[in-house]
Amino acid sequence: MNKHILFGTLALLTGSLLAANAAPKDDLTAAAKKLADKDNYAWKQTIENAGGGGFGGGTSEGKTEKDGYLWLSMIMRDNTIEAVKKGDKGAIKTADGWQSLSEATSGDPGPGTFIARRVQTFKAPAAQAVDLADKVKELKQDGDVYSGDLTEEGAKSQLMFGGRGGGNGPEISGAKGSVKLWVKDGLLSKYEVKVQGKVSFNGNDRDVDRTTTIEIKDIGSTKVQVPDDAKKKL
Repeated sequence: MNKHILFGTLALLTGSLLAANAAPKDDLTAAAKKLADKDNYAWKQTIENAGGGGFGGGTSEGKTEKDGYLWLSMIMRDNTIEAVKKGDKGAIKTADGWQSLSEATSGDPGPGTFIARRVQTFKAPAAQAVDLADKVKELKQDGDVYSGDLTEEGAKSQLMFGGRGGGNGPEISGAKGSVKLWVKDGLLSKYEVKVQGKVSFNGNDRDVDRTTTIEIKDIGSTKVQVPDDAKKKL
């Protein structure tokens, strides 16, 4: 076979394989962005820690408006914590009332500091899904379901769970995970993230086997009500 024809055939096959691998990711990204373009939506998040290990288990709720407010209600150690964001500004409700994120992170480290840092980096589910698609080795499609295994770095990022990296962050080993995302009527409707690994922090080792499920609801009908005291802190 003429070498020019051979190289041309190989290039065509390689291009076809790359296109096939990119197609599910492109379709999923489009479904997530279509959700983000909607005026507003709500979601419910459920975290399960197998064997009682890990942290941050339970349920939380969220609401968001396009170009408007984002509201969160999180459970931490049997306490419900509210938070609001608008752009890069945010506030959390503490025992002392509403505090801006800068106020909550300026004092001695504590539960409020941890929550404030999580809120600072928090992204709504549509944006989370786009990030997850970038952390998957190969995204496969089966009807309206997309799935794949996370890269090692992608699994580590999920195990961080809002913690800080670098010298101040936990050490993570044996990180692995997978994702599954559902699309309904062209919109992202649900996704699930499973991660496993060992997290070591301040001399404490903890085996984590965590499943996080987020279900999207009330698309287009969600309204975010923000207390005046919270607005003053934004």
